[in-house]
Amino acid sequence: MENIDKSKPVLVTGATGYVAGWIVKKMLDEGLIVHAAVRNPDNKSKIAHLERLAADSPGSIRFFKADLLDEGSYAEAMDNCELVYHTASPFTLDVKDPQRELIDPALKGTRNVLNQATKTPSVKRVVVTSSCAAIYTDASDVHQTPNGILTEEIWNTTASHEYQPYSYSKTLAEKEAWKVAESQNQWDLVTLNPCLVLGPATNPKTATSESFTILKQLGDGTLKMGVPNLGIGVVDVRDLAQAHFNAGFLPEANGRNIICAHSSSMLEMAKILHQEYGDKYKVPSGALPKWLLMIIGPLVNKSITRKFIRNNVNITWKADNSKGRKELNMSYRPLQETLHDSFQDMIDHKLI
Repeated sequence: MENIDKSKPVLVTGATGYVAGWIVKKMLDEGLIVHAAVRNPDNKSKIAHLERLAADSPGSIRFFKADLLDEGSYAEAMDNCELVYHTASPFTLDVKDPQRELIDPALKGTRNVLNQATKTPSVKRVVVTSSCAAIYTDASDVHQTPNGILTEEIWNTTASHEYQPYSYSKTLAEKEAWKVAESQNQWDLVTLNPCLVLGPATNPKTATSESFTILKQLGDGTLKMGVPNLGIGVVDVRDLAQAHFNAGFLPEANGRNIICAHSSSMLEMAKILHQEYGDKYKVPSGALPKWLLMIIGPLVNKSITRKFIRNNVNITWKADNSKGRKELNMSYRPLQETLHDSFQDMIDHKLI
């Protein structure tokens, strides 16, 4: 049960990221001092949107140079902070070297940030942005759970270095976070496990996230013949930022927390977007047959293997979000609102 002093600075790692941008905005809107850890504070094009957010808010921001793989590089940024948000971790499915591109930054980065928290006397709480990917790999995993629903008690046991390495990296990183947390008694750890995050970006022109790739493909004709009917969960990035704020400042926040607004599917998302945008954009309204995906999937994208298709297509996905609703006071906006705002934002910035 930690009470965080709001007059002290709050550290956000990976501050230029998609989710981090909205966390920073939320903190600034609350009038807080944000210590933004970034790889290169001198790259003005990367931080300009955060400076604009600070200029339009009662809060303030300071930038610090830090690198996930550089031990001790977060010391200056963390100094005098009682609350640390560790969001920095790559989210990409198209990788050549999973160890170098995903696993090392996720695992070593988490270890470095949390070890630094133990060396920084002011730190009282660390909030780590984990993922539902640390709970499951494939939608088929959901059906192996005791009640056919994902909960915070479940850990991912099916991802590997070779299969779904992103999920593997998030699992290793969160396990490392709990290992470091249990080795000390100075600060407490809260982890957030969001599903697929959608919603407008604070930096649309430079945002890089798999979320935008999915939306782009729904609008640019890539999937005009139909979508893979993948079972997935969806949460709005703005609601996720609120979850981070609550996880940091509610004394009773604890443990793992699934942050998911809707148990949905790619087909449902496509149908919602088709209804509003189908007359102007090549948004699909139907699903591709599973047998066809088995043939063409691996040819289109090497990450869409036959195993992935077998374990995810036409399989329902469901997660229990009651802990976050109850303990983090979470409520969520409608899926239609999230999809509209996401898609329209990409149109407005000529990304679709």
